[in-house]
Amino acid sequence: MAQPLTFVLSVPETPEDHGPEPSPYDESEVHDSFYQLIQEQSQWVAEEGLELQQREPGPPETPGSGHQTLLGPEDPLVHSTATLRILASMPSRTIGRSRGAIISQYYNRTVRLRRRVSRPELRGVGRSARPSLRLYDLELDPVALEEEEKRFLLVKELQGLPVAQRDHMLRGMPLGLAEKRCLREESRTLTRKRRGRRGRRGLLPCCGRLRDACVLALHSLGLGLLSGLHALMPWRYALKRIGGQFGSSVLSYFLFLKTLLAFNALLLLPLLAFLVGVQAAFPPPASPGAVPAFTGLELLTGAGRFTHTVMYYGYYSNTTLNQPCVPPLDGQCSREADGLPYNMPLAYLFTVGVAFFITCITLVYSMSHSFGESYRVGSTAGVHAVTVFCSWDHKVTQKRASRVQHDNIRTHLKELLAEWQLRQVPQSLCGRLRQVAVLGLVWLLCLGTALGCTVAVYAFSELTIKSPVSTEQEGALLALPTVVCVLNLGAPYLYRCLAALERHDSPVLEVYVAICRNLILKMVILGILCYHWLGRRVGVLKEQCWENFVGQELYRLMVLDFIFVLLDTLFGELVWRLISEKKLKREKPEFDIAGNVLELIYGQTLTWLGVLFSPLLPAIQIIKLLCLFYVKKTSLMANCQAPRRPWLASHMSTVFVSLLCFPSFLGAAVFLCYAVWQVRPSSTCGPFRTLDTMYEAGKVWVRRLEQAGPSVSWVPWIHRYLVENTFPVYLVSALLLAVIYLNIQVVKGQRRVMCLLKEQISNVSAPPCPGATSWLAQPPNSLGPPAGWHSSPSPAAERLALRGRTKSS
Repeated sequence: MAQPLTFVLSVPETPEDHGPEPSPYDESEVHDSFYQLIQEQSQWVAEEGLELQQREPGPPETPGSGHQTLLGPEDPLVHSTATLRILASMPSRTIGRSRGAIISQYYNRTVRLRRRVSRPELRGVGRSARPSLRLYDLELDPVALEEEEKRFLLVKELQGLPVAQRDHMLRGMPLGLAEKRCLREESRTLTRKRRGRRGRRGLLPCCGRLRDACVLALHSLGLGLLSGLHALMPWRYALKRIGGQFGSSVLSYFLFLKTLLAFNALLLLPLLAFLVGVQAAFPPPASPGAVPAFTGLELLTGAGRFTHTVMYYGYYSNTTLNQPCVPPLDGQCSREADGLPYNMPLAYLFTVGVAFFITCITLVYSMSHSFGESYRVGSTAGVHAVTVFCSWDHKVTQKRASRVQHDNIRTHLKELLAEWQLRQVPQSLCGRLRQVAVLGLVWLLCLGTALGCTVAVYAFSELTIKSPVSTEQEGALLALPTVVCVLNLGAPYLYRCLAALERHDSPVLEVYVAICRNLILKMVILGILCYHWLGRRVGVLKEQCWENFVGQELYRLMVLDFIFVLLDTLFGELVWRLISEKKLKREKPEFDIAGNVLELIYGQTLTWLGVLFSPLLPAIQIIKLLCLFYVKKTSLMANCQAPRRPWLASHMSTVFVSLLCFPSFLGAAVFLCYAVWQVRPSSTCGPFRTLDTMYEAGKVWVRRLEQAGPSVSWVPWIHRYLVENTFPVYLVSALLLAVIYLNIQVVKGQRRVMCLLKEQISNVSAPPCPGATSWLAQPPNSLGPPAGWHSSPSPAAERLALRGRTKSS
């Protein structure tokens, strides 16, 4: 067993110690002795220069001796001027300058006398006979007095503030909870006294208690509602669990899915309010033909019964929607009943345009916000220590929540360490050349695969035009969407096999490369389909409603894409996990982030392409996303494992939103603008059946406003000079680009300033000598020990330590 350390307090005797002893019963003598001690310590401060004078060198040490003689206080030793200054600021030389040191010295001088003479314990002595030090002000440090004075002034200032402002200020103070509670209680004392006086003068005590109870009840109700709002956040606990178990890389997929859900809800609201709801309230006259019965196949094809509903473009009327006219006795409606309360063609065009504009603004704001969040901190220096010591939330009390938080911190530390290790691994020149060659070969194979898929889609689309499908063969309408979905599902697996040859060192780079290849494949296929719809189908379906056909094609693509995603989850994850564990004796597969994210972007692009032809496609997309979340979450927990190489997905959300904005949303906007401005609408269906282009609905409305009177003449002027004229469009585009450029430059400047500030902080906080820098950094005339010093070593120990530092340096 380890022996306990024995501390021997050596107190040298002085001639004054043999004199009469001050008795603890004689309070005046104790006070006099303590006063003399204070005077002696004050005199020692003035005599420091004499005590630290250089002395004559003594005999040198014998070399080769087995031990080193410890130098006492009287041993001769030569000191330089800097050493004398350091010794002058040592705690043993400044012991009389602090309260704790005075009490310690007093104890050292009287401990021997207390041991010699048997005296009764102070417990048995009455309080009046005990020695008292209250008459002496032992607080020689002015810092404590100044702190107490500042505290008193702070309490007075807090008492003059309102309760809400006082609590807000206390929350922002960098103090402990106990200190904040004390300040709050002290600041409330005077306020409570004033309220008590006011209550005694004005209100009855029962009314005051009732008021306080009402205030507390309202406060508790507000806190409950606030916690309820946090609990209503969709999938809050599920996202925390996914992030703690699988890391931020897998979590980024589910966060992106949640973002898409919000975008579709925002897109669906104006469509339901101004298009679908209005047309459902005022249905158009029934078509002369018989309405087909519901067979169930419409859920896959989108045709049949669904064609005669608000699902598609062809159902909406091209007239103004009025209240039903009740004819009077003469059989004619009044002129006011034939007014223009709701122009359906104009509402259709403006609602889709405004919905797209709102989505664009929201998307740009989301991208800029995500960019600011992910690039706010330029480096991860010091993040490890912050994560270890400052990440735990001490308000967590439940066992399940604490386990989730523990998993989050552990996974985050793994990601940080993996990123740090990746930066430390060097790579030779031959290895880089070999990797570049393999990368080029794999890219050629991937581009060839994308080109082959594009040619296959184009050839099959031309085949469907040459051999049209009759209305009785609705199942044959699924041929082209099935081919597209099979190619979109099979090509990523080929890309994954080719990516295994590259062996990227960084898993982040591997995900980015996979996303880029899948994005090229899907965008090229969508481009061929857009040409097929607007370039080929419009000319073939002249006497039919080609807008309904395009909407049905997009519906079929969305439904079959969802079915193939479910099949991929079943066979690609569940069956492969069973084969790996039972037959191959391997671990579970990892979650394919790139492929799943591109599926989400592909589905959202189909939704944006079909909004003009099928206003309820965002509702279908919302149902699809909800089902995908629970399916993917269940499959992830059961069939997948955490990434073998953890990596920090700090910029992944920004990349996902950027890909959603530029290739996806921008391509859909170009497609719809071309359909509105250039393509002739069908003459048999839809709100624009009598116009040359959809855009002419706005021109017709402007002409009606010109004929209405001078009160609305400003609307035609705005349309003529701001909408039809191209100069304002170019000007707004140039201003938008200038704002984007300035924001980029501001962000770069902020990152540069942050890097400079971090470099300055690292230079200031890095001392060259950890042992003595805190003392050497003090000015020569500074009094008192360094901050944090609480012990009082002997002068011999200090000299020995200083000599050891000098030899080691």
